[in-house]
Amino acid sequence: MKRIAILGSTGSIGTQALDVIAANPESFELEVITAYNNADLLIEQALLFKPNVVVIGREDLYEQVRDALQHEDIKVYAGASALCSVVEMGTVDMVLTAMVGYAGLQPTIRAIQAGKEIALANKETLVVAGQLITELAREKGVNIYPVDSEHSAIFQCLAGEFHNPIEKIILTASGGPFRGRTIEELKFVTKAQALKHPNWDMGAKITIDSASLMNKGLEVIEAKWLFGLRNDQIEVVVHPQSIIHSLVQFEDGSLKAQMGLPDMKLPIQYAMGYPNRLKSDFPRFNFMDYPQLTFEQPDLKTFRNLQLAFDAMAQGGNMPCILNAANEVAVSAFLKDEVGFLEMSDLIESCMAKVTYIANPSLSDYVDTDRETRLLATDFVKNKTI
Repeated sequence: MKRIAILGSTGSIGTQALDVIAANPESFELEVITAYNNADLLIEQALLFKPNVVVIGREDLYEQVRDALQHEDIKVYAGASALCSVVEMGTVDMVLTAMVGYAGLQPTIRAIQAGKEIALANKETLVVAGQLITELAREKGVNIYPVDSEHSAIFQCLAGEFHNPIEKIILTASGGPFRGRTIEELKFVTKAQALKHPNWDMGAKITIDSASLMNKGLEVIEAKWLFGLRNDQIEVVVHPQSIIHSLVQFEDGSLKAQMGLPDMKLPIQYAMGYPNRLKSDFPRFNFMDYPQLTFEQPDLKTFRNLQLAFDAMAQGGNMPCILNAANEVAVSAFLKDEVGFLEMSDLIESCMAKVTYIANPSLSDYVDTDRETRLLATDFVKNKTI
């Protein structure tokens, strides 16, 4: 029985993780759930699952959550400091980090320092501070299990192969809703169009990242740290059907792929249940439903964010942190109709050129870099100086 804390239980990954827990009561016990501002759903989840602790990120919503749960044997806390404290609880075995963005960094660090297993759905943690996180995990003897479908696929392909060197990994990308569009066509796309992913049901931020291919760029950087790879060992291939979730090529030339229908519950369950594969009633893949699987090169000139991510990884230091912070501001601005789809790449590139570069950053340097980048990016949006 693993006792689970879910950071970000009201998001797409968090709600699906709760489904996995509900389907496997003999394997998992829910100890902690958290949300930033979706108090209503957090309350609903708490009443249904009866966790030991609930945390609401926004302190002004504390009374609403506390009052709704006052007749339950559930502890209620609020604020960022509480979020970091609950991951250290002795009753928690594994922390599923399903928060979106930079906000997941500090709680993940605290969980690793406390020796908790990590099921990582917050890719930004490794994008921002990959070297720091992986070194800390090694020092503390903490395993990090990937939840992203692509990284879960690599992890599954490596089962039984950890003694065999990797030649390269191939991350697959659906191409998003704008695959094949020209730069001229992308000038006029709307957020409503960008939010319609062809294969996956995800939150708004990740869906926009997928449309711009930044999500794949972040996954490239995440893969480098998760699997200890050189930059030249990571390749991206567009696979519109999203059936092959990623591949590993070994030194003998052999390729292993992990396949399945686009369903995040499978990688969530694999990470939480590792090393066991738990029985499920998930829909099964049928080859006759997909008589053709196709592949193509990503268009790095049209979808510049993927190239910017490769550039940030190549430069290293705090550059991926700059990339991530600028992207978070850009996506937020796009969702508010403050910038166009292509202007997100312009904003990110400007920040990468202007924010102070640090070759060997400390944790405080990452914090300062994130702040500096957000201020500059916000100024770009406000003054239209992209």
